[in-house]
Amino acid sequence: MSWLSNVRNALSLVVPKKIDTSTDNLWHKCKGCGQMVFVKELEDNLHVCPHCDFHERIGPALRFEYTLDPGYTVLPIPKVPEDPLKFRDTKRYSDRLKAARAATDEIDALATAKGKIEGLKVVVGVQDFAFMGGSMGLAVGEAFVRGVEAAIAENCPYIIFTAAGGARMQEGILSLMQMPRSTVAIQMLHDAGLPYIAVLTDPTTGGVTASYAMLGDVQIAEPGALIGFAGQRVIEQTIREKLPEGFQRAEYLLEHGMLDMVKHRKELRATLASVVDFLGAKAAA
Repeated sequence: MSWLSNVRNALSLVVPKKIDTSTDNLWHKCKGCGQMVFVKELEDNLHVCPHCDFHERIGPALRFEYTLDPGYTVLPIPKVPEDPLKFRDTKRYSDRLKAARAATDEIDALATAKGKIEGLKVVVGVQDFAFMGGSMGLAVGEAFVRGVEAAIAENCPYIIFTAAGGARMQEGILSLMQMPRSTVAIQMLHDAGLPYIAVLTDPTTGGVTASYAMLGDVQIAEPGALIGFAGQRVIEQTIREKLPEGFQRAEYLLEHGMLDMVKHRKELRATLASVVDFLGAKAAA
């Protein structure tokens, strides 16, 4: 070994590793206004842009953290057949599931937890749009029903945070059957005298909108959330008319009676606590 190699080896032991200062770790480009925001500042602001108040999409872990008191329990994900139709397009469905799980660290698109909001017992379900567009399949339907059953067992309200592109095409009719299943589960809550609260986040579309997203005793949405069944372009091409600006946004739906309130993420936890407290007292009476 030459003297130069010896020097290089010695230097490698004392030279510190290069610190990763890439912009991907320090900055985030807001999808609303296009401005660059420090990631730390965005996190401190509940993933809401400090410049334009654009609400970034968040997953179950952050949603539980922002909504529930410390000490909540994430419920086990129910097991269902993973590829009942042996579906394959450009990829096998099983491969798409593996990729989604690796990217999100979630088993499927709906996670459920039981805990408290300002001391009031609740069961909360959260859809993750990052997991195959939050699409509704067997696993989502089963998790929704299990969440309702947990709420009935705990004698408390069930709150669902929706974020979905609709039904999961790889499961065909089995996916569509989750719409009536979830509707029956909501009726079970009503029969037990328990509230069902729907919080619609960006985006909530397709079969999820056509079922449990719009059946809440109280309908809440985050600002600017896209909410609808079919896409705006499809509707315009079907009816051959230009739709109003913001036709499928939360504020438009609030103005036209489809929602009860639109609440900023910073206000959402306190609002849910007030609603749960009121509806719980009403149910007890």
